[in-house]
Amino acid sequence: MIKNLEKNIIEFEDNSILRIMLGVFHKNLEIIEKELRVSLCTRGNIISINGGIENILITKNTLSELYERAKVSEIIEKKDIESIIKNMKKNKKNNHSSEISITTPKKKIWPHTNGQTKLIKEILNKKIIFVIGPAGTGKTFIAVSHAISMLTSGLVDKIVISRPAVEAGEKLGFLPGDLKEKIDPYLRPIYDSFDENLPKDKVMKLIENQKIEIAPIAYLRGRTLNNSYIILDEAQNTSPIQMKMFLTRLGENSKMVITGDITQIDLPSKNKSGLIDAINNLKKIKDISFVYLTEKDVVRHPLVQKIVKAYDK
Repeated sequence: MIKNLEKNIIEFEDNSILRIMLGVFHKNLEIIEKELRVSLCTRGNIISINGGIENILITKNTLSELYERAKVSEIIEKKDIESIIKNMKKNKKNNHSSEISITTPKKKIWPHTNGQTKLIKEILNKKIIFVIGPAGTGKTFIAVSHAISMLTSGLVDKIVISRPAVEAGEKLGFLPGDLKEKIDPYLRPIYDSFDENLPKDKVMKLIENQKIEIAPIAYLRGRTLNNSYIILDEAQNTSPIQMKMFLTRLGENSKMVITGDITQIDLPSKNKSGLIDAINNLKKIKDISFVYLTEKDVVRHPLVQKIVKAYDK
């Protein structure tokens, strides 16, 4: 519970949650002070705010939002604070715009950019969603997180994730091991996303019980996937035939998310990308959503954003 005692004072009920919100040596307050040009003073579980009237209001709403996040997160990161402040500034009349989120057993995921906000909205409401954007925009992570959320909530029976095994300068035949061992390196980003949202032993158990299935796209031929959350990653490396085959696997009570980056196609130059073909053929179907992310939505190291922008030029 949070109490607004006066216009510039806010009281928090739980000190343990408050400690997470404040950060080590109150580092998070320093970020807020710098971003919003206010002065913050803590006394027990009370924070007083000095500054302009408008900035005091944004600061109070930012602190309230951070407190809610601290209830479900073990750490509040700088990018979380900056994202909340950005949203609060942009939506002064609607101070809960950042409440759109995905809850998994391990954490709660909030959008960090306008593009991610749109993506989560579409993922929550549409059956088939295409997500097109550069590396680092959270395409795969958000899709996997929502899939885990639906699986652990009992809304789907299984998660099916596929990725075309197209070499980016490497030949599969020269890699050691059986097919699974050859394919696993291509699926590493997906395993990483699972590990961020579920305990590792839980992930392995779900894979063993076939509640999570990770397979090359060819393994889906001839199947109808009911009650499933189906993700196609790196879709720019599919052929039009593979893309059509994948999309027609959709069964009852299922959802599909197709992610890709049309600037990183590893197919031979004469081959057409199934992702580009799908964008051209399906863009007028009302029930299919297309979300385009840009370098502004990159949430990795700030340098990644600059690299993406440089290559776009």
